[in-house]
Amino acid sequence: MIGSIAIEKIRNEKETFIDLAQKMWDNPEVGYNEVKACAWTAEVLEKYGFEVEVGAYDLPTCVVGRWGSGHPVIGLLGELDALPGMSQKLQTTKEPVVVGGAGQGCGHNLLNVACLAAAVGMKAEMEAKNLPGTVVFYGCPAEELLTGKVFMARNGAFKDLDCAFAWHGGKMNSVGLGGGNGLNSATFHFKGRTAHAGGDPYNGRSALDACEIMSVGANYLREHVTGDIRIHYVYKEAGTAPNIVPDKASVWYYVRGMNRKNIEETYARLVKCAEGAAHMTETELEIEFHGGCYNGMANEYMARMTHALMEEMEKPQWTEEELAFAHELNNNSDQYATMKANGQLEGCPIHDGVAPLVKRMGGGGSTDVADVQHIVPCIGVNTATCNLAAPGHSWQITACAGMGIGYKGMLFGAEVVAAAAIKMIEEPEHLEAAKKEFEEMIKIEPYNCPIPMDIPVPQPQK
Repeated sequence: MIGSIAIEKIRNEKETFIDLAQKMWDNPEVGYNEVKACAWTAEVLEKYGFEVEVGAYDLPTCVVGRWGSGHPVIGLLGELDALPGMSQKLQTTKEPVVVGGAGQGCGHNLLNVACLAAAVGMKAEMEAKNLPGTVVFYGCPAEELLTGKVFMARNGAFKDLDCAFAWHGGKMNSVGLGGGNGLNSATFHFKGRTAHAGGDPYNGRSALDACEIMSVGANYLREHVTGDIRIHYVYKEAGTAPNIVPDKASVWYYVRGMNRKNIEETYARLVKCAEGAAHMTETELEIEFHGGCYNGMANEYMARMTHALMEEMEKPQWTEEELAFAHELNNNSDQYATMKANGQLEGCPIHDGVAPLVKRMGGGGSTDVADVQHIVPCIGVNTATCNLAAPGHSWQITACAGMGIGYKGMLFGAEVVAAAAIKMIEEPEHLEAAKKEFEEMIKIEPYNCPIPMDIPVPQPQK
């Protein structure tokens, strides 16, 4: 069977992989600050004979491991960052390890290790069969900020690949096909003039007023954008006390959409709302553009091939303790009643099948994996690493990511990715078909990196 040597290697080395995932769970680090995760990942890559570069593409916490030579060159997209505020103990009720601390609420400790394990498995099978090609593992920072891979792409990453695979844990065993919004991200900083709000307000120029007027304009803008556009915002700074006219205020915006053209056009109009607000309040405006990412463009040929492989493969076997843990989490989920009424929680509390391959156009969240999908043929594989009723970006996902449920799903995901990648190498007609589809798709929306060269890469905080 194609991939059998890779799968055996992943299973034989599982303790090393689980140990790395556990260390990342115990030490969650947010975007661009993944110093420990980067170093530990580099150590494991070196252990298995990969040529390792830390600080790749001028990103301090980006780690790349390479092995092999020549084509095909296949990339595996790991991720290193955790989510702020998602700290959680290994239990079925909500209780943080550190109040307000970061946690693996998206399971990137599993994500990083699944792709690394797949790379190790691929190497073993390629060596045993003397297969041609190069394996490239990317430990990517700051996916949650949606700019890590975009900075990497801007600085030269991914363009030499023949294809790429990403993996993500979640509620289902599935293969992603389509979907995912692109976005632009920016913080609008207004600077005014303080004054006593009761004594001499006429001497003040309120930066908070500017933020609020901008947001009024943005709300009216929603009536006049394409149907795919979503505009979200939060206030980052809004003054210190009611009796002081705020001289500083800032608001952070996302503009999401199904293609870059709609996003860029809406973002330009949002900037005009900010400029108008500054003019109306006699404040100064500074725009801090954080970057952007593309909408998803999964390679359908690769997705169908990988989905067929996943259906044939052995699924994880859950222990009674793991099933009981997941069942209790389901009962404690805000989604329990709705899912129960819809019959979605019948049977195993953790998904144990393979979801149908469904092509979804646009919508939902965003990921910087989409930028890679606009550079080379690329898909995302998903395997079950949490209970069925776990909300996205939740304490429940953090809990599952630090125990057997997450680790078994992680290793299964590694096996699927490794087998699919080996199939692309052993049967090159699959890679040729994937490339042909990609070339047709990229004609519709050629890649133009959303982050200009003059925007610096964020640095780790000391």
